[in-house]
Amino acid sequence: MSISINPSILSCDFAQFDRELAKIADADMAHVDIMDNHFVPNLTFGPPVVERIKAVSPIPLDMHLMISEADRHAPVYAEMGCESVTFHLEASAAPVRTARELRRLGAKASVAVKPATPVEPLIDLLGEFDQVLIMTVEPGFGGQKFLDVCLPKVRRIREAISAANLELTVQVDGGISEDTIGRAAEAGADVFVAGSAVYGADNPAAQITRLRELAGEHAC
Repeated sequence: MSISINPSILSCDFAQFDRELAKIADADMAHVDIMDNHFVPNLTFGPPVVERIKAVSPIPLDMHLMISEADRHAPVYAEMGCESVTFHLEASAAPVRTARELRRLGAKASVAVKPATPVEPLIDLLGEFDQVLIMTVEPGFGGQKFLDVCLPKVRRIREAISAANLELTVQVDGGISEDTIGRAAEAGADVFVAGSAVYGADNPAAQITRLRELAGEHAC
């Protein structure tokens, strides 16, 4: 199983995107959280700022849309050239149609679920997506404690993917650190979003390598 580390730039200095993105140039993708202060109780930024991030990022962008009306807004980020776009199942009235539109526009289509949302409704739809994101904290703020109660959902999704002989990735986001990444990898995750664990380290590049190694040691 290939391991990906996607640091969340929610933990970086927004005033210095060039410098902050350079710190994670060895990562697989930069995880960009879009929040609208409606779907989640926090506000970050929208398309104009993402265009700037896209222009200066040395690595692909992994967009995480924590916004309402995902079906209407998600394609905008694919049109912008963002390599992966994740929208929440809870914010979508037509997840299959939205996923197909993202793919048509050249982006990988990813669907996310909050900690309290069951994954069973996704089982029969997995072939429409490139990735499933299991939130391991309540979305909206960085620095939260990892929720182990979400790991059974990671296992169920990984088992369903294997049973259907599909090649989706399983991403986990929230509370990922040296202490938790092994448990998430054992459950079946292979893409890990780490914000404060990377940007809070003295050497972000070395920390990315360390997290990748730890995940690889525990990968199922």
